[in-house]
Amino acid sequence: MNTSNNKQILLVGNPNVGKSTVFNLLCNKKQKTGNYAGVTVASHSGNYEYGGEHVEIIDLPGSYSIYPTSEDEAILSKFLIEEQGQYSGVVYILEALSMKRGLLLFQQIQDLGIPILLVVNQIDQAERRGINIDIDQLSKELNVTVLQANAKQNQGIEELRREIHKGIFRESDKVSFDIPTEHKGLVFKILSETKEENQYKIWTLLSSETYLGKLETVKEQMNDDEVKCLVPKRLQTQETIRRYQEIDKIISKVLSKKPQFKELLTEKLDKVLVHPIWGYLIFGFILLIIFQSVFFLAEYPMNWISDFFLWLSGFANEYLPAGPINSLIANGIIPGVGGIMVFAPQIGILLYFLYLLEDSGYMARVIFLMDRFLRPFGLNGKSIVPLVSGTACAIPAIMSTRNIENVKERLITILVTPFMTCSARLPVYSIIIGLIIPNKFFIGISYKAIALMAMYFLGFFTSLVAALILKKIIKSKGKSFLVMDLPSYKMPLFGYDFKIVLGKVWEFITGAGKIIFLFSIVIWFFSYIGPTQDKKEFVATDVKLDHSYLAKMGKSIEPVIAPLGYDWKMGVGILTSFVAREVFVGTMSTLYSLDDEAPEGKIIDKMRNDKKPNGKPIYSFATGVSILFFYAFAMQCVSTLAVVYRETKSWKWTMAQLFGMSGLAYIASLIVYQILK
Repeated sequence: MNTSNNKQILLVGNPNVGKSTVFNLLCNKKQKTGNYAGVTVASHSGNYEYGGEHVEIIDLPGSYSIYPTSEDEAILSKFLIEEQGQYSGVVYILEALSMKRGLLLFQQIQDLGIPILLVVNQIDQAERRGINIDIDQLSKELNVTVLQANAKQNQGIEELRREIHKGIFRESDKVSFDIPTEHKGLVFKILSETKEENQYKIWTLLSSETYLGKLETVKEQMNDDEVKCLVPKRLQTQETIRRYQEIDKIISKVLSKKPQFKELLTEKLDKVLVHPIWGYLIFGFILLIIFQSVFFLAEYPMNWISDFFLWLSGFANEYLPAGPINSLIANGIIPGVGGIMVFAPQIGILLYFLYLLEDSGYMARVIFLMDRFLRPFGLNGKSIVPLVSGTACAIPAIMSTRNIENVKERLITILVTPFMTCSARLPVYSIIIGLIIPNKFFIGISYKAIALMAMYFLGFFTSLVAALILKKIIKSKGKSFLVMDLPSYKMPLFGYDFKIVLGKVWEFITGAGKIIFLFSIVIWFFSYIGPTQDKKEFVATDVKLDHSYLAKMGKSIEPVIAPLGYDWKMGVGILTSFVAREVFVGTMSTLYSLDDEAPEGKIIDKMRNDKKPNGKPIYSFATGVSILFFYAFAMQCVSTLAVVYRETKSWKWTMAQLFGMSGLAYIASLIVYQILK
């Protein structure tokens, strides 16, 4: 709703033009996006105050045209066509290096009669390539106010705020697209039978195949012959060709390029980084460096955090009155929460490297490279977006599948994305790899880093094999294709990405911390009480861990987990981590802290020293690899299941995914343990 001191603005543009960066700067947000289409799968809104005015900015998904081809693009079309009058205007972000492509959507919006303001972003990139844009002439040709910006450097943002405050959005007094003569009759007929005044709006509804809500209303005005003769795709093609002919004329007037401008770094680097052989080798080397850093750089902060929680537990044990409260806090909550917080540095380092790669433009090259792999497995090139995003978290990754038009390919992508190694698996992998992999090096790379990289590849290749199987099971016609721009290489925003990572790590700590706090209390409670020998008492309290109800529950499932090499403690950890994988580490930390027979020290040392009745270590190489395989394949995440159901609207596929992944995890762990033991 717009009032004199309240303004709503839409932020619109092609994918990968810096739209979300502008949004973040305007609203002081920390929304992270990638360098590829489909990352913004739903609209985001933010607010700021300027000159006593409250401005709400709605960041809409990037699109190349007003005609949507996927659900996320449909959000844009619905806002523009159905919500007119609800917002003050559109700020259109145009990338300086892709003016021709960007002006198509711009003119379509302008022809809908929507007030618009044009921002030419990444102007510095154009200058480096010797491209000069005559802004005044561009403004004159398009009949719109044009601003220049370099959002990465926070240039032009203050001017944009000022112009939004002035309300300098302009409606064009002429339509740039002439309705083809052969269709004018139908358009005017519908105009005369409806209250609509905008000819182009009627044209867009006739040219749309789906997603535009008012399409059925328009069709009611047409007879059967008119409906049969109408081929929306043909109308879209007709419009696109005519528009590009006009856009070419505008470009020739406003854009000039210095002759023989030298080859830029982007072109030179791409000769190597997207090479069919060198590209993959370099990508593998970069991954090795990242995983090496995850262990090497995180070692010191992890030790500090571990020592702090060890000290805090001892402090609570010494100064709190003896009794259940002391036991709950000193041996239950503090070790449980500390057990998961210790992995925050590793998660932060991994995310930081991924964000730097994304910011630099390299991640888009990875997507381009990996696209060749995906096609034989029944996946669309766009599937790599959720698969790559899945290394951080499966939930937003599954939501990003809305960008995939083909129903079959989208469903397959949803079902296989949880196999990708998400950040929640990292604490489990890290502690188990630390237990079973020796601290040795191969050509300067630690065995642990190689093992961690192997787990990431295991997740990726499992997702491909699962996709191949699902390709045979799910029947559907039609294919879709990857269409993406390779952005120019840019210097990453090191400080900005660091702030984003801090926020993400804090989200991990508070999100996982709440669950682990709750489970620490439940685990402590059932480990504190046990069967009583005194008939006058209902339960015995302050019992030894082995005599507790928790041990009884864990031992009751030993027949099922013993063939995998697990003891009852691991069984409890697997059960509690059904909610979220990282709970396994918190549970083990609490359990070993509650065990009076375990020597004092860090959780990893307690686990390493734990022995079976026959004196053999509980965490042998075979047991460790078995656990790694279990967590590589098992679903173990209720939130992901909920998102899968929401996106598929199918209990059949949601349950198939749950039981399929759980069954695979059990069988793979069983085989691995029985072979290696």
